[in-house]
Amino acid sequence: MNARSQVFELTMEGRQVDEAVASIFHTILFHRSLGKFLYNAEGSYSVGTIGYTDVDCDFIDLTYVCCTSSLLDCNLKREISCFSELLRGSEGGAGATSGMGQISLEFFQKKPSRWFLQPECIPWEVWTIRLELIALNNEDERQVCREKVGEILTDKILYITEVMNRHDYLPKMPNQSELELIFDTSYTDVQPYLFKLRYSLSNPSVGTSVGSTMKKIIKETLYL
Repeated sequence: MNARSQVFELTMEGRQVDEAVASIFHTILFHRSLGKFLYNAEGSYSVGTIGYTDVDCDFIDLTYVCCTSSLLDCNLKREISCFSELLRGSEGGAGATSGMGQISLEFFQKKPSRWFLQPECIPWEVWTIRLELIALNNEDERQVCREKVGEILTDKILYITEVMNRHDYLPKMPNQSELELIFDTSYTDVQPYLFKLRYSLSNPSVGTSVGSTMKKIIKETLYL
C-alpha cells in the first residue's frame, strides 16, 4: 500500500519552530483521533467524545485547536522539542540563513505476523514539514515574521481541514481483538490512529531558498 503524502515548506525563526510544528501536527491529530471505544458482548461498540482546547501561540500570531489530552500533548511536545533543539543547534548570526531539516507525522497500521515476529508496520498517511531557519536583525523584522508565519500556518490549517474532508482511505474499523493494530490505546482520554514522528537535518541548499524569499517579504513589508 502506498502511503498518501503531504509536504509543507516553511521558513521562520528558531524560537517559532516548536509552536509551528505543534499547530500543524495537533490539527492533524485532532482529525485523526476518536474517542475511546467501548465494546459490548455482541461485538458492537460505542465511541466516546473528544474534548478540544484552544491554544494561543507565544511567538506566532495564531490560535489553533487540539485534542484535550495532556499526555498526548506532552508526548508530542517532547518529540518536537528534540527536533527543534537539533535544528537550532547550528543557528547562525543575524541576517543569516541556517538550520534546515524536516519532521514527519506518519500514520500506520500493524499487520499481524506469524510465530514470534514483531508485527509489520504499514504507513498509510505521512505529513512532512520542511523547515528553514532565518535569523532576523531587529524587533520590527520579528514582528513582521510573527504575522507572516501566522498567516501561512492559518492557510495550512485550513488546507488540512479540506484534506480531512476528502473520501480517502482510512483503516477499517477493527474488532476488539484487532483494536491495537489500528489505534493507539495507551491514552485514557483519546484514541488516535497509530502514529510516529520521524525527523532529520539537512545541509543548507545553494542558491535561492525559501528563507531568502521570506527575508525579502519581511523587508518589503517594513518599507511599505
